[in-house]
Amino acid sequence: MSKNITLTMLKPDALEKNHEGAILHQITESGFKIVAMKLTQLTKADAEDFYSVHKDKPFFNDLVEFMTRGPIIAAVLQKDDAVEDFRTLIGATNPEDAAEGTIREKYAVSISENAIHGSDSDENAAREAAFHFSKREMFSLQ
Repeated sequence: MSKNITLTMLKPDALEKNHEGAILHQITESGFKIVAMKLTQLTKADAEDFYSVHKDKPFFNDLVEFMTRGPIIAAVLQKDDAVEDFRTLIGATNPEDAAEGTIREKYAVSISENAIHGSDSDENAAREAAFHFSKREMFSLQ
C-alpha cells in the first residue's frame, strides 16, 4: 500500500521565533518523511487563494495579513495515515486546548498565531501540495 501525504506550512510566527528547526525535527522524529520543502513567502493573492474556503469568515482578512507578513516553510510529508497522524501531532488550533507535547502546545501563542498548518483531509492535502509544488518537486519515499 502506498503511503499518503499531507501538507504543512510553518507559519510566519514560527519562523520569526526561530522554531523551524525544532518543529521539523519533531515532525521527522514522529515518522514523517519530507518529500518536498521550500522557504517561500505568500503574496496577498496567494494567501487569499489558499485560504479561499474561509473568505466569508470574519477572520479571513487577518489570516491573509498574518500569512503574508513573513516567510513560511511549505512541506509535503509522507506517512501512512499522514493527515490524521499529523493533525494529532500538531494539536488543536487553540494552543490552550492542544495536548501536551504537540507542536501547537509548544510553539503557538494563540488561535490566530498557531505556528503551523496541517491539511484536514486527503483531498485537501493533494490540492494544497499542488498549490505549493509541481509534481517534479515532490519525491515519493516508498
